[in-house]
Amino acid sequence: MISLTEKASEKLKQTLSKRGNGLGIRIAVKTTGCSGLAYVLEYVDTQIDGDLLIECNGCSVFIDPKSCPYINNMTIDYVRNGLNEGFKFNNPNERDRCGCGESFRI
Repeated sequence: MISLTEKASEKLKQTLSKRGNGLGIRIAVKTTGCSGLAYVLEYVDTQIDGDLLIECNGCSVFIDPKSCPYINNMTIDYVRNGLNEGFKFNNPNERDRCGCGESFRI
């Protein structure tokens, strides 16, 4: 369903270690922005009932079940581009992205 690249997994493990707690990350999609949908990535300290759990490269990824149709087969990477760095969502279901890159359409 969802996968993490090696870079994304290492960054996640590093960040959770610095935080000192946390089970993993939660991925969800919310309605917002120019194109209508945006990714939500948050650290998980307590699992929410109903979340799907996927283990990727030694990391726990919790998925909001309502978001599954939007993020099926998505890969999460961690990239550096100049002074900017962050998680990048490579989603084959995306049909379009807004100009600012913050939201997408399916």
